Amino acid sequence: MSDTVMRVLAGCFGTLIMLATPALAGSDAERMAEIKEKGGCPRCDLRLAELRFLTVEDADFGRANLRETDLKEAVLPNANFKSADFRRAEAERADFAGSDFEDASMRSVDLEKANLSKANFQDADLRDADMNASLAPGANFNGADMRNVILIRSVATGASFDRTKLDDANLERVDLTDASFKRARLRDAKLDRIKAHNADFSGADMSGVRFVSSDLSGANLTDVDFDGALLRRTRLVGADLTGAYNLDPERILGACGDETTKLPRGITLIPCSD
Repeated sequence: MSDTVMRVLAGCFGTLIMLATPALAGSDAERMAEIKEKGGCPRCDLRLAELRFLTVEDADFGRANLRETDLKEAVLPNANFKSADFRRAEAERADFAGSDFEDASMRSVDLEKANLSKANFQDADLRDADMNASLAPGANFNGADMRNVILIRSVATGASFDRTKLDDANLERVDLTDASFKRARLRDAKLDRIKAHNADFSGADMSGVRFVSSDLSGANLTDVDFDGALLRRTRLVGADLTGAYNLDPERILGACGDETTKLPRGITLIPCSD
């Protein structure tokens, strides 16, 4: 084999080694270092970037393009993501506690098992988002579009969903104690086995909602539209359904209350056992 051919092959082999070296995910490593140094990257184009495990407090990503970015297990508490593009971003197990996502575009984002405690998602687009097993106590989702979102087994105690669109959302087994859904839209949503002690659903559209083995003790359900809703084995001790309408007695199956439960005319419940 000639020296020239040997040199060409050696060069190609070296190139392959360089391409396979993790450090030459290169530009992303340098980008992460720069983000840490500058405390964020507002208005940056970070599409498809590999930012896994990125750790920065109070970072600024306002209006940044984070579309399809890998942010798995990133630690970015109290960050600014206002009006950022998060569509299809991967942020499983990320820590966004206290972060601001107001007006962010987040359709199909993966926030499974993410820490969203006291985060602000006001008016954000979260359609089709995977938020399964996320932690969102005290989070603000007011006015957000959360149609088809998955929140199974999440914790959203004290969270606010006022005027939020939650059509076809899956909230099975979510802890919604003290949460607020005032004037929210939950058409055909699944709320099976939720814990919603003292939650406020006043004025909500709950047409076609499923409540199976759910606990709504002390909940405010005044003026709620229950057209086509199913209440099966649902606990309504101390709940207030004053002014609730379109409740179908034939779709109230084993739901129970007590002497403190307030019901609209024509609706009765069996007594709850302790």
